Amino acid sequence: MELDHLAVSGETLEAAVEHVESALGVRMQPGGKHALFGTWNRLLGLGEGLYLEAIAVDPVAPPPGRARWFGLDDFAGPARLTNWICRTHDIEAELATCTEKAGGAVAVSRGDLSWRITVPDDGQMPFDGAFPAFIEWEGTAHPSVTLSDSGCVLRQLTVASPDAAALSEIMRRRVTDPRIRIESGPVPEFLAEFDTPAGVRSLQ
Repeated sequence: MELDHLAVSGETLEAAVEHVESALGVRMQPGGKHALFGTWNRLLGLGEGLYLEAIAVDPVAPPPGRARWFGLDDFAGPARLTNWICRTHDIEAELATCTEKAGGAVAVSRGDLSWRITVPDDGQMPFDGAFPAFIEWEGTAHPSVTLSDSGCVLRQLTVASPDAAALSEIMRRRVTDPRIRIESGPVPEFLAEFDTPAGVRSLQ
């Protein structure tokens, strides 16, 4: 698998966007709405098939009748980096060998984009949110292709977890990206470092 994108959650989309733009010093681009989960987002291209999304509950969307992805039903507090999403070309094969409760592969679409992504029944990823979602895109369409160059490039993603050893053991067989570091920490949290037009910036 490969790192596909990072997600910054907020109590509102405005809060999530402001968090990203203040941290990185660049403007985010339009995204869209996800009717299946009652959420909406804005995006930032990071080059090389990678992007960043700011995401929140859409206040005008009807209740989805299911748990929202990325634990957004229970999200509270300041906007922050909450999830990493890894791309696979065979999501069913990944799930067949995954012992964690990563959820089923849910079919989602937005405009010309269609994909399947793992979403647990309660919306919460394993390891208290430190485990990545798996995503499989249909066809060749991908957000990073249509996003303009932001001048931001990921240097490193640090995933902290109290169960870092177990998480590392599971992920080392799946993702070999040298930019990803899993380390021990008292609570699950994320830190991403980027090269930006204003120099090295961090986002957490």
